Amino acid sequence: MDYDEIDYYDYDLPQFAIAQSPSGVRSEARLLDGRGGIFVDRSVRDLPGLLEPGDVVVVNDTKVIKGRIRLARASGGMCEVLLLEEEGGGRWSALLRPSSKLRPGDTLRHDGHEVLRIVDEFDAEGGPSTPRKIQILDFDLVEELGVMPLPPYIKSELADPERYQTVYARHEGSVAAPTAGLHLDDLVFAAFESRQIRVATVTLSVGLGTFRPVTAQHLDDHRMHEERYHVSDEAWEMISKAQRVVSVGTTVLRTLETVAKTGELEGRTDLFIRPGFQIEVVDLLLTNFHTPRSTLLVLLESFYGPRWREMYAHALDRSYRFLSFGDATLVDRNGGAA
Repeated sequence: MDYDEIDYYDYDLPQFAIAQSPSGVRSEARLLDGRGGIFVDRSVRDLPGLLEPGDVVVVNDTKVIKGRIRLARASGGMCEVLLLEEEGGGRWSALLRPSSKLRPGDTLRHDGHEVLRIVDEFDAEGGPSTPRKIQILDFDLVEELGVMPLPPYIKSELADPERYQTVYARHEGSVAAPTAGLHLDDLVFAAFESRQIRVATVTLSVGLGTFRPVTAQHLDDHRMHEERYHVSDEAWEMISKAQRVVSVGTTVLRTLETVAKTGELEGRTDLFIRPGFQIEVVDLLLTNFHTPRSTLLVLLESFYGPRWREMYAHALDRSYRFLSFGDATLVDRNGGAA
């Protein structure tokens, strides 16, 4: 099958394998170790013992905004708003539902109070999934009414919204969590320190495009989304001098490979990592199990190689939990090939 066709990145994911809630203790999530010739079933708590002094673990400290809000239209009908990205001066890009019924100047309200105003026209060609421009009029109400925007495949409510944040989340700006980092807790970080494994922090604001299935048949026709990123001079120096670089999640990997490719420590990236891309920075990747036909699976193929299919089959056979609240994998560049 052609690596450049999205059909190659499809697999059968049963509904019962999709985790609906996080594990009881973050680091008690299962970890499928895909390094070497065989797959080994472990837990995330084992991760520090699998690394060596001199390794640098890199995490994404972005924080998910409580950006899903239900508001009333002037007609009395309800509208769901999903804030995507702040653009300055109180303006945001957002997804609106129903978008086609909203015109420039329309306001959305809560108990009669105006909360936001629509700025731009509905794009009939782009359809309802095209982001709109809005102006926030009452930031306090947005903060009060906003809830965590869980992925659509999670059907149950989250008892503790903080479980959809990493313990090191600092910089608000994401609409989805960097989910590999959800498994790391104080026990893991204490073990890193005791083993002289250093931790570096970068920031990439995770957008919805990260998780959306690819609709184009050929990867050449897929338009990659943009996301903001920032890496400090100190973090990049630590990463550059590392014995090995361990990326916690695909967002970190995209950030580091963007910096290596462009030389820019801050900006916006639309880097599409696909077969043929030369990985320059990351040696090991801690990542969750990903949705079929997604750019994240394309990235996994690029980094790890075709063994991901065997690894996913192993995981399904042993009842691993998939997607955002699911278990994790640890893989090495090129599947350990020389």
